[in-house]
Amino acid sequence: MNSFIIDHWLDITTTLLGLAYILLEYKANIWLWIVGFLMQALDIVLYYNHGLYADCGMEFYYISMTIYGFITWKYTKGGKTGHSELPITHFKSSLILPWIIATLALWGGIWWLLVTQTDSRVPVADSFTTALSFVGIWALARKYLEQWLIWIGVDVVTCALYFYKDIPFKASLYGLYTLIAIFGYRKWRLMMKEDENHKKT
Repeated sequence: MNSFIIDHWLDITTTLLGLAYILLEYKANIWLWIVGFLMQALDIVLYYNHGLYADCGMEFYYISMTIYGFITWKYTKGGKTGHSELPITHFKSSLILPWIIATLALWGGIWWLLVTQTDSRVPVADSFTTALSFVGIWALARKYLEQWLIWIGVDVVTCALYFYKDIPFKASLYGLYTLIAIFGYRKWRLMMKEDENHKKT
């Protein structure tokens, strides 16, 4: 038992941090960015050790986005519900096509890098979740409601991928993420309507 814990301590630690992160995100609590920063720093080591090179590289982007997200949520005015200053809004329709094109291009680019430059055994799934996560974390930083829909796609694939790569705790966390993302979408939609009603009064 002790050897199992020692072998999986990073997996266990980042899983616990990830659970705190998703619950804070569910509540639209700005502290999610602080927890996320610590989790992502540890994830860099975890993913590198398991040969998930795209996910490892993605964490550096995540770290930069946690800083951006914290600043954006804290200092952008507009919300009146007390959840944070930045209000929940819809993903802008003008951004959908550019982000789809960028995501597909990124997926292909990362896929090619993994095949040609690394010994990755899961280049398709690893590059897919990485590419889609780029827009997901940005949408979260902008506090768009539809960020939850993006994460559902990421979480389902990541859950299967991590079980395959023998990261069981993190894999289970992403299974839980999928469920929380479904309920999170519903909760944020209600919070957005509440904020809109406050603006009308």
